[in-house]
Amino acid sequence: MKKILTVSIFVLIIVSITILFFVRRTDNIEEKTSKIIEKPLEKYNFENLRNTKFNGNPIALGETIKDEDLYTSQMFYFSVWDFGKKQNKKVSGLLNIPKEDGSYPVIVMLRGFVPKDIYETGVGTKRMGEFLISNNFITLAPDFLGYGQSDLPSKDAMEERFETYTTLLSLLSSLGNLNNALIASYSGRIQADITRVGLWGHSNGGQIALSILEITGRSYPTVLWAPVSKPFPYSILYYTDEFEDHGKALRRVVANFENTYDVELYSPTNFYSWINAPLQIHQGDNDDAVPKKWSDQLVEDLEELEKDVEYFVYPNSDHNLMPASPSQGGPDGWAIAVEKSLNFYRESFSK
Repeated sequence: MKKILTVSIFVLIIVSITILFFVRRTDNIEEKTSKIIEKPLEKYNFENLRNTKFNGNPIALGETIKDEDLYTSQMFYFSVWDFGKKQNKKVSGLLNIPKEDGSYPVIVMLRGFVPKDIYETGVGTKRMGEFLISNNFITLAPDFLGYGQSDLPSKDAMEERFETYTTLLSLLSSLGNLNNALIASYSGRIQADITRVGLWGHSNGGQIALSILEITGRSYPTVLWAPVSKPFPYSILYYTDEFEDHGKALRRVVANFENTYDVELYSPTNFYSWINAPLQIHQGDNDDAVPKKWSDQLVEDLEELEKDVEYFVYPNSDHNLMPASPSQGGPDGWAIAVEKSLNFYRESFSK
């Protein structure tokens, strides 16, 4: 009897331990499940953006900024879908249109980084835009969210960056509605030939342009001046010494992002094979914002993939292709670059 009791107690202990094990395991599973992290920014990785449909929205024309003999510069407005709030946000920008009646190809212009406290609509694209408009192109330069008269961007610093992609994708999808706005303001005398659309990007605008070419796979003829082309997120961390806190806050944001997401899915350098557009790249060899070796590597990578790319380097030229040291002489990089850019667009659109 005593032996039977001992065995029963032993069995009871084993059963209790087994039950406790499974209860605790279940608790651990529930605990881990409760800690699963949502990934709201996953929709912005390149593969997901590539599979996202961006509907065209109306484009409206606003006040005149400049009225010249050959062209008019005025505000324009369109909207971009806010994935988080499930609503449209307004984006403003600068439109340049010729005064002579006709149908003109369109160049969408993307500026580099400009601090918000000194930004004005047209900064970073104005000079090149006026050159193109004087040579029979329509140009549009979006301000992006948080700039000009646009609505505010996301409060999430990383999402704000990715909203530049969705903004441009929305604008390109909306170009089919530009002629409706031109008809309303100019009675159809001036039209946009949306079968001939190109991109122009400077500095960070070049990085955005490369990303859009990858995501869309479209053959927009594209001119890049000193494009930012290093892998993400190094491409933004490189500039943190320019911040008041030397980038401390930004590094924290990037670190949190890297802990949650696969950054390789957000880096343009991984998707050059998706590009189907002809490119022309210009680089000053005395550029202190985008080192020449970055563009050298970009061109080398594109050529290895047999992409259609032209590359021009300008001695003694800075980030804006202006003389870095006037006393040293050298060619006028800006003047040469604008002519080469113009001829590139003309030849691309004539094919």
